This record gives sequence, structure tokens and C-alpha cells, in this order.
Amino acid sequence: MKKTLLLTLALLLSMITFAQSRLSYISEHFDSEDFPAGWTFEGEGTGNWQIWGTHQAGGEPNEIKLYWKPSFEGVARLVSPAINLTGVSEMVVSFKAFLDNYQNVPHKMGVATTSDNGTTWNIAWQNTYDNSNQGQHNIIETISTADMGKENVKFCIFFDGASGNMNGWYFDDIEIYTLDKLNIGIMSIDIPEIAGATDNAISFTVKNTGEETVTSFSASYKIDDNETVTQNFETKIEPLQETQITFEEKVDLLPGSHNLTINILDVNGEEDVTADNVKTSEINIAISTAERRPMIEHFSSPTCAPCVAVNQQMVLLTEKYHGKYTYTKYPANFPQEGDPYYTDECKVRKTYYNVNAAPTLFLDGDLYGNTFIIEQDFEKAHNTPAYIDIKGAFNVNENDSTINISVDIMPFVNLYQKRVFVSVNEKTTTENASYNGETEFHHIMMKMFPDAEGTEIDLKAGELQHFEFSYNMNETYMEELNDLEVAVWVQDYLDYIIYNSNYAYEYTSHPYPAQNLQLAYKEEDKSLVATWEKPEVGNPIGYNFYINDKLMAENISELSYTMENAFGLLVAKVVAIYENEMTSVSAVNTIVTEDNTISINENTISLNLYPNPVGDVLFLATEIRVEEVSIYDIYGRMTTVYSLQSTDFVHNIDVADLENGIYFINIKTDKGNIVKRFIKN
Repeated sequence: MKKTLLLTLALLLSMITFAQSRLSYISEHFDSEDFPAGWTFEGEGTGNWQIWGTHQAGGEPNEIKLYWKPSFEGVARLVSPAINLTGVSEMVVSFKAFLDNYQNVPHKMGVATTSDNGTTWNIAWQNTYDNSNQGQHNIIETISTADMGKENVKFCIFFDGASGNMNGWYFDDIEIYTLDKLNIGIMSIDIPEIAGATDNAISFTVKNTGEETVTSFSASYKIDDNETVTQNFETKIEPLQETQITFEEKVDLLPGSHNLTINILDVNGEEDVTADNVKTSEINIAISTAERRPMIEHFSSPTCAPCVAVNQQMVLLTEKYHGKYTYTKYPANFPQEGDPYYTDECKVRKTYYNVNAAPTLFLDGDLYGNTFIIEQDFEKAHNTPAYIDIKGAFNVNENDSTINISVDIMPFVNLYQKRVFVSVNEKTTTENASYNGETEFHHIMMKMFPDAEGTEIDLKAGELQHFEFSYNMNETYMEELNDLEVAVWVQDYLDYIIYNSNYAYEYTSHPYPAQNLQLAYKEEDKSLVATWEKPEVGNPIGYNFYINDKLMAENISELSYTMENAFGLLVAKVVAIYENEMTSVSAVNTIVTEDNTISINENTISLNLYPNPVGDVLFLATEIRVEEVSIYDIYGRMTTVYSLQSTDFVHNIDVADLENGIYFINIKTDKGNIVKRFIKN
């Protein structure tokens, strides 16, 4: 959750001086469930403003929403507390917004000011919106009205139009301030919450909050206690412009949690010490990846005329991307009497997502709106790495119509306080047809397990979680017992993020995974021996074995595999293969081969590797004879080998050509081998 300040004292806002000349007058982020003190509503729709626990505008939960109902026509205003603008002739207003539109009828949204308590409102900025520009908007505008320079000035965000033509406007992170003379601030660190181990780009977004154009600046980043990386950026950033910046040096990180700090050092050659110069973020590094199946959630109704075209386009999309998605459609109770297959579980999901109109679609937990998903957006979601593997299967008892479901969840990263959702859908229904002209409907949710609020879980990387559910489908609106599908997904209940999803295998036994995957490192030949046991239930026809997501052995019958030259971070996965191209989730284990020795007691010898992290030259100081050194990346791939054959006390090892990252050096001596880790920066 965000840590913010409500900069009010009664109705007057105190001002914070950051540095140079910048003054912040209003900084409101709607963090509380209660409406912030000093803010009011004026005009039409005063009862339509509410604090919602969503983040559609792009900030953090919560945010304020202007809901369409009760419907009105005219101007609705969200009004700030009064501030003293004596001596101020120009301000900057910035906020995040999201439009969920309904009918393609234009309306206006903008900013206005008043210095006579609302008798006269002077428009500072406005824009026209319809279906062509619905979605997220990041508004940053310099404004100047007749109210500038006065003592009792209020600002408002206004909507001007017929509320029935939109579903809602969401607003967050409202900032009103004057500009610095020269400054840029870090707006965000643009690294995924979860990332892989290698080639991680360090990106961040900056905004010019000064009056002068920025032509260059220096910034640095530091991860944990590693060496600070500094770079100068030659770039042109106009006042109020935002731009994304990426450091040239990519980083490799071991699995686990890491702290990243980015700092702005100077701007245009001048020292920059403002409070918005530093930002920190936590990066979670996964041990492996899984194929992502984007999760589509769709609220629809046979009484909804606009739903027809959306449904038709979604059929075309799913036909093109067969086998690459997961889909659950929730019958809605609107417009009018709504869908006859609407249930209490549909209501729970509708309330959870704050859905108030049909059609409404979500893609991986993000609100997509009341239109169909386009191919470009689907492919972007599908190509996003996933870090949870999901497999399941179901069967039915034809005698009593009971469905029996088994689900396996294998996480490749630690995730706490998440939820697993399971829904039984009917692939095609016809008996819920109404008067919008549609005669059949697809992926219709019939039952959720254990209910629509899911199962709370803590996920630990490499630890399997198994779930089983049963239900009599005669207690649902099911039409055909042989036309079912089961969707499974893992979601952050607070942030709506869906980490991955999948359909269960249909009308078959569950593909149980291999058990007890063990890794043993043989120091005498630097090999890795992996062994595992067959599943407790089921009869696989073979196994696929992976090291660091690379397929090493395919469809083998043996319960072991040996890898030569095993150095670095090694993530082993075994996937059980079943008939009809079914596969299990992975059995996973990891090992890091470092600081292992043979025939050497390091307490009795001197061996020093420095500097670490290293730039171009690595120094190896030891009293024993070094014959050869080999350097491996964290995936065990040999990058360099040096034959030394000398008795020098200090050896110089050229590593200038290595990419930045984590490496392991195998030091072969006349008394045995030593493996050490170092970082190349």
C-alpha cells in the first residue's frame, strides 16, 4: 500500500518545499476507505462519488470513482479544499484517470478553479471523451486561470455529460504544485514484481518537474549490498514530460528477494537533491518459468444488446488461439432482468470486480472494458512470462452427475496470501437464451470451488500444492454433463493480478507429478546426479528432464539423469508424461555449486579472489600451484578456460569480455579443485 500525506489543515493546505522552488499544494491518493477531509462534491450526481478498492486509474488501491448511477445529465464536480495562491500565477495539475465507457456518445472531463466558493468556475483544462479514448489516462497540465494569485482557491475535476453513456470514471493520485526551476523526479521503477534470473534490464520512469528542459542527467542503481552502478544519460526531456530510462548494464540475480534502489545524482550538470530523487523496489527472482495461459473473465447477458457483437468477436479470438487461453464467462443480472443463469457466485465475482454493466471483460485480472479483446493485447499477455505451473484433471460420475476435480499448483517463486480459483463451466449453453438474438453461449460458469472467494494459499518456490473438489452438478444450471470444462487460476485478491491459469484435462485421470527429486553434486568430476521416484498414483509413459529450463532428456524411462560440468545455479525439473499428450506439473529442486573443494582444507591454505564484484581484471592470489581456471555462468555454461601452469602468487584473469552477471570460477590446483562465485559489473 502507498504511504501518502493528506496535505490539509482544516480547509487550508500547508505547503511542502522539496528543493529549489517547488511547492506542493495538494497530494491526495485516497488511501483510506473514508472520504478525505476537506474534499466535497458539487453540481449533479453528488451521490455518485465513492471510494472504491480498485486501481483502474493506475495507482494503488484505493481510488475515487464517479459511478453512472443514479443517472444524471449535467456537470458533476469533485472539489478540493481551498488553498492560498497569493503570488502564484501558474500551477501544474496531474492525476491518473480511467474511463470505462458504455455508449459512444461524447462527454467532457476536465479541471476548473473557483475563488468565490463555486459561484463561478473557470475551466483550466478539458478534453472530450468517448469510446475512442476509453481506458487509462495520465493527465499532466500546466494551468492558469483568473483565480491564480487569490487566497481562497478551490480546484475540481469535473464530468460534463449524460452519466448513462458511461459506466464510470476512476481518479487517483491528484497532485497540484508549482514547478521547480530545474528538477526531474523518479515516477516509477519499471521492473516486474517477479523476474527471471538473467538479463534483467533496470528501467525507470522520470518526469521533468522543472521549468527548464533537461538535456542530461546522471543516475545510479544498487541491488542489495552489491556495487553501485552509475550512468550518465544524454536525453531531452521537456517540462512535464515523462520518459522511460534503461541502464545499459543488465543484471543476473540469484533466486529470492532483492532490494533495488535508484537515485538521481545530477541534472544538466547540477547537483539534484530533491525528495523525489530516490525510489526503492523489491524484486522477486523466480527459479523457473511456465507457459502463460491468459485468463479471460467475461460478464455478459442474453438480455444485453451490445453483448452480441463482443461475443461474436471473442469466438473468433478463441478459435484462432485455441489451447492458449483460459476463459470463464459470468452470467450477469443486468440489463433489466439479466441472465437466467445468474447465481450468487456470479454476484460475488461481479462485486469483487465492481462490475456494473454488461459486457465487461477482464484480461489476467485487469479491466479490459466493454469491448472484445484484440489479438495484439492477447498476444502480449500470452508472451508475458509466468512463474506458476498449473495442471489439473476432472472426471464425472454419470450415475449421479458428480464431478471430481484434482488440481496441482507448482510455484517457481514465493507468493504469500494469494488465492486459487476453480470454476466449472459449460462449453455451450442454449437454454438461457433471451431477446438479444443470441441462441448459444460459451464458457458459462456453473460452479466455483470451494466458492467464488477461492482458496487462500501461501506459495513457496518448488513446493507442490494439491487440491481436490467434488460436486453434484445436478444442483447447477448444467445442460449437458459431457460438455464441461474446468478453469483454474491463481490471483492476488487485493491487486487483482492473475499469475497464471489453465484448463484441467477433461474426463480423465489426474496426471500426478514425479516425487522426491534429489540432486547430488559429485565433486570428483563436477557432475550433477538427479534422481526421482515415480508418482504415488498413475503410470507415466516417460519423463522430460530440464536444467535451467533447457530440455536435457526427452521421454526417458529412467528415474535418474547425470549432467557433466555442472557449475553455478542449477534448477532441475522433471515432468511426467502420460498418454494422450498429458503432462504433470514439474517436480523441482535447485542446487548452487560454489565453494566446494576436494582434497583441500581451505583453513590451511590462503586463497583470495578479488575484487568482487569485478570490472575487467580478476585477481587470484594463492600460495598453491594453479594449473587451470574455468569460468561458468549461473546456468553451468562454460564461458572461458585459462591454462596457467605457473607458480605465481597472484594471477591476473581477464574478464572484460564477460557480460555482466553472476559467474563461478573452477580453480584447478595440484591439490584439487575449488569453486568460487564472483559478480561481473
